[in-house]
Amino acid sequence: MSYLFADLPKPLLERMSYLEARDGKDRQDGTPRLKRMRQVPPETGMLLALLAGSAPEGALIEIGTSGGYSALWLSLAVQRAGTQLVTFELLPEKAEIARETFEKAEVGNKVQLINGDARGHLSSYEGIAFAFVDCEKEMYAELYEEIVPRLAAGGILVADNAISHADDLAALLQRARADERVDMTVLPVGKGLMVCVKRTLTSEAE
Repeated sequence: MSYLFADLPKPLLERMSYLEARDGKDRQDGTPRLKRMRQVPPETGMLLALLAGSAPEGALIEIGTSGGYSALWLSLAVQRAGTQLVTFELLPEKAEIARETFEKAEVGNKVQLINGDARGHLSSYEGIAFAFVDCEKEMYAELYEEIVPRLAAGGILVADNAISHADDLAALLQRARADERVDMTVLPVGKGLMVCVKRTLTSEAE
């Protein structure tokens, strides 16, 4: 049996520490929002790994790679043979940092990075086991409607900033609470996580 957080590889820990320090410096220096890492805190990363590790069989997707920090946590959940995390980053400069992250952390065999808009790729995926959304907030509602129909039964969709950007995401949160296809809650971890689990039986045709 393998354990998510036991004996984490040194290259992965070193790259996590580097990204944590860089993120902290960016925030302290007032680096413009689009240029800084904008990554999740460690406690969010650990929860993401646990949720992804408990997801059913199927694709694991991340939208908003940034420097690759959350993808490192999610790579710990990629235990099944032949499974990879597919992560999408729109900005070329951040995609380049993420490539360096995956190389230095030695997780290139577990993570596939796509430099592009996930909205042009999601139609290729069915039976999604786990999806993490952490990108521009104006994209969330569209991504939600793209991902939920493609979730496997018991599949999990997590969206970051559900508390820190509650006003911006109010319509989405209301939509998810009323959506008969999923069970939804908001967890007060990090900046707040909206967690949706696809119901096994739905009243709507897929």
